[in-house]
Amino acid sequence: PSSSQIRHYLSESDVESSSDDSVASAGPESDIDQAQLDAPPIVNVVAPVDIEDEDTDDQEAVQVISDPIWSLRTAGMRRIPFTKENKLLVPAPGTNDPIDWFFLLLDDTLLEKIVSATNKNAWEILFSPNLKIKSRINNWQELTVAELKKFIGLIFHMGTVKINRLNDYWKTDRMFNFGFVRSQMSRDRFLLILRCLNFYESDEETVPDDRLYKVRLLIDYFNQKMKTIYYPSRELSIDEGMVLWRGRLHFRQYIQGKRHKYGIKIYSLCEPDGLCVSFTVYSGKGGELGGKGHASKVVKYLMRGMLGVGHSLYMDNYYISYPLATELLSEKTYCTGTMRSDRKHVPLDLKTARLARGEKAERYANGVLIAKWCDKRQVLYLSTEFENDWAISMNRYNQPRQKPLPIIQYNAHMKGVDRNDQLMSYYAFEHKSIRWYKKIFVHFLQTLLVNSFKLYLQTNPRKRSLYHFRLSIINMLLPAANAITPPLRPRQQTTVRHVLSKMDTPDNTGERMKRKRCRECSKTKKRTMTLFFCAQCPGEPGLC
Repeated sequence: PSSSQIRHYLSESDVESSSDDSVASAGPESDIDQAQLDAPPIVNVVAPVDIEDEDTDDQEAVQVISDPIWSLRTAGMRRIPFTKENKLLVPAPGTNDPIDWFFLLLDDTLLEKIVSATNKNAWEILFSPNLKIKSRINNWQELTVAELKKFIGLIFHMGTVKINRLNDYWKTDRMFNFGFVRSQMSRDRFLLILRCLNFYESDEETVPDDRLYKVRLLIDYFNQKMKTIYYPSRELSIDEGMVLWRGRLHFRQYIQGKRHKYGIKIYSLCEPDGLCVSFTVYSGKGGELGGKGHASKVVKYLMRGMLGVGHSLYMDNYYISYPLATELLSEKTYCTGTMRSDRKHVPLDLKTARLARGEKAERYANGVLIAKWCDKRQVLYLSTEFENDWAISMNRYNQPRQKPLPIIQYNAHMKGVDRNDQLMSYYAFEHKSIRWYKKIFVHFLQTLLVNSFKLYLQTNPRKRSLYHFRLSIINMLLPAANAITPPLRPRQQTTVRHVLSKMDTPDNTGERMKRKRCRECSKTKKRTMTLFFCAQCPGEPGLC
């Protein structure tokens, strides 16, 4: 099962479990009795850590304490105060309008860069040698910031009112007939902007080494903007999400438990309520964060500028390891999460133990707790913040259940990324015809909107739902305008009698005889050529 399925199981059932964490199926008999738990400290012989097998970086090597001495004593657990304050770092917008909160995160500086890169890309397409004469791009006009905002508003609106095909938003058929969309922008103009949309502008002819160069502007802007305007809460969580993509892409991923199994993997750092603090895109083993020590590199990248102040970080078994925990602890940062049994430095007796239902066992070393708990299955977990004490929590039926304290805290704070994905999935703009970097742009916009909604709720006493918050932003991005209705065809005068005339036939000059298509046959999708026409009707249509 995936990490999201594991968290759902931990929080919804009476049993905290993970098949990834499971080392053996729990039997009726336990291999660890009370006498063993009260025994003297156990020293495990663990092979020295191979730095290249764990988290490595060219600039900073992971500091690992080799051969940890595990014991039952809790000595060494540190108490680290949180020295920052969760708050908005800039003045709040003077009004309560959602659009002001949205533009607090999306400023004109970024929009001007996107406009410049898009216009340049459009002119490059225009001067390409393979351009067709009747191509829509021949009607290109310079994009402006105001028009880009209207384009963004249409993307949001299409996430609210979903239709499978983009062209259907401009249909005049009575089953569609979205006059509002037609009043804002023509179909050809919208598709032109979507085609030329670009976020990278360079005078160099060579392609950069960065695989994410097409979206690097968006990633760096978002992470820097969030650091500038907001400092997050003490509890944070790291997890991955997926942006739907089934086309060809070197770093396309497959994750079975996600809503979109195929796509582009997004690593996010979120608060428990779903506000995204920072994110990055996985670009494969050859990317910036790929290769050996990948999980540790991701954690360090997302936590840049937030180490050393007492944050409590929650992660699943994809990231958690003893070397990473000790390194974060040296940076005054707690971590808690489930753990894989095949990680290095897991105590041997815990790895092989078969606990009976309701039992737990733990070992401590250098301020790190590694423990195992069994209900229906066995789960291994690590924490540098909490001791392995029993605590009471309420399940979904409001019934008290006894669980280890680290498990309860993990369930309470490890849902941030899933909540963020859930909020964005309600009004997703998903179309197969959009290229991968443009889908990252849509994800970027949706994340900005959700973040502005969360900041709005924190500081505004007037509560709104996400739906009405979105509608307010869309309404401001798409000002009212007179609907553009297509001209109606004039009705045929049924009372007028047609007077048939015959087309002139050429003399013996070898010239081919001219004919016209019959108008009445064309209405039934039949092709009939005729020599006769009505001279009294406009256009002198052919009639057979």
